[in-house]
Amino acid sequence: EVQLVESGGDWVQPGGSLRLSCAASGFTFSSYAMTWVRQAPGKGLEWVSRINSAGSVTRYAGSVQGRFTISRDNTMNTLWLQMNSLEVEDTAVYYCARFLGNFYGPSRYDYRGQGTQVTVSS
Repeated sequence: EVQLVESGGDWVQPGGSLRLSCAASGFTFSSYAMTWVRQAPGKGLEWVSRINSAGSVTRYAGSVQGRFTISRDNTMNTLWLQMNSLEVEDTAVYYCARFLGNFYGPSRYDYRGQGTQVTVSS
């Protein structure tokens, strides 16, 4: 059974930092690209970032480019999202997901975790 468990969400002031983690199990983690998506209150899912299976190629949404860093450790079956210079607009539930399809194509996934809440406010 594929399981993705996120952690690390918290309340933080604007300009602060958080590091989200995603523990993966039930599949060969090193064989899959992974992605982070988020859902802000009252809005739809938004793709945030993706990383290829080897961890050598990353992509970011324009809204987080330069502030967020995605990474992974295939020996630990773990995915991270380092978030710096957080803004109020980053408030959302963040999900890690197993990427599906062409890495350079549209953002798609087949499994998603339960999510972790990130709240940015003063």
